[in-house]
Amino acid sequence: MQLRTRTRASGFTLIELMIVVAVAAILVAIAVPTYQNQIRHSRRTDAKTALLDAAVREEKYLTLSNGYTTTASNLGYSALGVPIGSGYYDLYVCMGTATVSTASTTPCTAVTGTTGTSFVVSAIPIAGTSQASDSQCLYFAVDNTGMQYSSNSLTGGGTTTTSTCWQ
Repeated sequence: MQLRTRTRASGFTLIELMIVVAVAAILVAIAVPTYQNQIRHSRRTDAKTALLDAAVREEKYLTLSNGYTTTASNLGYSALGVPIGSGYYDLYVCMGTATVSTASTTPCTAVTGTTGTSFVVSAIPIAGTSQASDSQCLYFAVDNTGMQYSSNSLTGGGTTTTSTCWQ
């Protein structure tokens, strides 16, 4: 008499595969938004670094020329109002004659003079980039007094987010 042996088929069952797919989907659902948030934060850092660099260059120019400037070459840039850093923000330098800046309420997007006794340097996200949909930190600025500004509005108004965006 011959004994029959059962052989078990090797491989995965449909249930096992579905469990793996469900676990992978949960991990992706958690990881992707976190990754995007970190990328957005690093791009903000690029913008803030560029703003502070431009402010330092303005102060250096002031010591040499007794005034601030909006001429890009005077600050060591090829142009202003063009993408900076990783290409997600435009950098602007605006002049004024006031001793107090209005950077927290007025966007600096156009040259208001070639020289002045005060300045505002601003970074505004480029339309169509992922930074333009950043709901917290859309507008960054630094003035000649060293005050840092941030807003959740492209117009520079809106809710001030300086305490969270500049940390």
